[in-house]
Amino acid sequence: ASSSVPSMLQNEVLLCFAFYSTILIVKMFVVAIITGQVRLRKKAFANPEDALRNGGLQFCRLDPDVERCRRAHRNDMENIFPFLFLGAIYSLLDPSLAVARIHFLTFCAGRIAHTAAYLLQLRAPTRSVAYSLAQLPCFSMALQILLATTPYW
Repeated sequence: ASSSVPSMLQNEVLLCFAFYSTILIVKMFVVAIITGQVRLRKKAFANPEDALRNGGLQFCRLDPDVERCRRAHRNDMENIFPFLFLGAIYSLLDPSLAVARIHFLTFCAGRIAHTAAYLLQLRAPTRSVAYSLAQLPCFSMALQILLATTPYW
């Protein structure tokens, strides 16, 4: 590890986890920005003050495209937040760097594919395959954490 990295972060698995986790957080920011852009383009605002600022109260309304973006974002929160916990604890179990990287990369790639499938309305079952692929490393990490911690229950 680089000497510029604080000694607390000499754990290469943790650094790998930090890399992929940060990509996922940035991806979530991008989805939030896309949601806002779709709201503006479709003139579909969640709050009366935003609608008034952009043409009138009639624009305080639901829109199917905005709702699709919101569902994609909510699905990210339901899946990426647990990954952040699982990956952090898993990183502390001293797993093989190569195996850990496969876990993190698989999850990250699956979530990016899931978002692309959601926002681009790709044909089924593309989105559910991406979702399932991303769940595999989470189940693996959860099982390894449980096996490592069962003596303490």
